[in-house]
Amino acid sequence: PPPHDLPSPFHVLATQNPLEQEGTYPLPEAQLDRFLMQIDILYPEIEAERRILVETTGVEDVRAENVLDPARLKDIQTLIRRMPVPESVVEAILKLVRSARPGQGNAETDRIVAWGPGPRASQALTLCARARALYDGRLAPSVDDIHALAEPVLQHRMALTFAARAEGVTVRDVIAGLVKAQG
Repeated sequence: PPPHDLPSPFHVLATQNPLEQEGTYPLPEAQLDRFLMQIDILYPEIEAERRILVETTGVEDVRAENVLDPARLKDIQTLIRRMPVPESVVEAILKLVRSARPGQGNAETDRIVAWGPGPRASQALTLCARARALYDGRLAPSVDDIHALAEPVLQHRMALTFAARAEGVTVRDVIAGLVKAQG
C-alpha cells in the first residue's frame, strides 16, 4: 500500500484524568519519553469555570479559533531551532538531566530514582527553553528557563524506587531538589 503522510506540522496531545484509571493502562517508558512535556492542569478558577459553564451549555455552538496557520507555526519552529544556546545553558541542561539518573555518582539519586531521563529529555529542555525565551522576547535561553521547565519536561521521564514512594517522596520533590542543588 502507498504511504499515507501525516499533515505537517503534526502534534499528538494526550490526556489522562486521574479519576478515570479504570480500564486504562500506563504507557511504557519508551512511549512516555516521546512526549515533549507533561503539563498538569488543576481545576479552573471560578471565573474561568463560569465561562466554561455559560459557553458550553447554551444553544450557540462555541468554537475554538485558529491563532496560527500551519506555515506560520513551522516558521516559528524553525526560528526556535536556529536560536543560539549559550554553553552555560547547555552545561546546565546536561548537569540537571544527568543528575536525575541513577548510576551517575549521586548517592541520593541512586537511592530514590529507579530510572531517569534519557537524551530526549536534554533535547526537550533545549527546545522548550528556546521557545520560552522567544515567547519572552529574548534572543537566547537562560539557566532560569531550564529551571522553570525542569518539572514539565522531566516528570514523566523518571520513576522512583519503591522505597522512595513508601517514604512519600514524589517525582516533583526530586526534580525540585535537583534544580535547587544546581543553584
